[in-house]
Amino acid sequence: MLYAILCYNEENVVSTWTQEEDDACMARLMDVQSGMASKGKLGPVVRLWNTGEARTLRKSNGEPTVFDGPFAETKEQFLGFYVADCETMDEALDFARELAKANPGPGSYEIRPLRFFGDNKLKSTELLSVAAE
Repeated sequence: MLYAILCYNEENVVSTWTQEEDDACMARLMDVQSGMASKGKLGPVVRLWNTGEARTLRKSNGEPTVFDGPFAETKEQFLGFYVADCETMDEALDFARELAKANPGPGSYEIRPLRFFGDNKLKSTELLSVAAE
């Protein structure tokens, strides 16, 4: 079964990391990811841009309105996600625990089973890689 592991952390803390701190965190996360990848169990891994780059479309009275940024009522923001092919929820939780150990500071990981909704029709895979940032 596929699981999404949604990563939350305090964006105002993460955005203050020096390049060296960020690189060190990413290296630790890559070590954890390599274990799942070597088993053929790791799907897309996505690091989201800061919330200041986001927009929210909210529908009210039938008319969609666009707002700057997300509207999270929390200190933690959704910063990225993993897709992992795990036999059980326990295996997905173990992977999330390893990610949590690799990532400094507070934060949380939401583990959700995935269901397919239609076929993937995307032609473009143009995502900015961590190395290109």
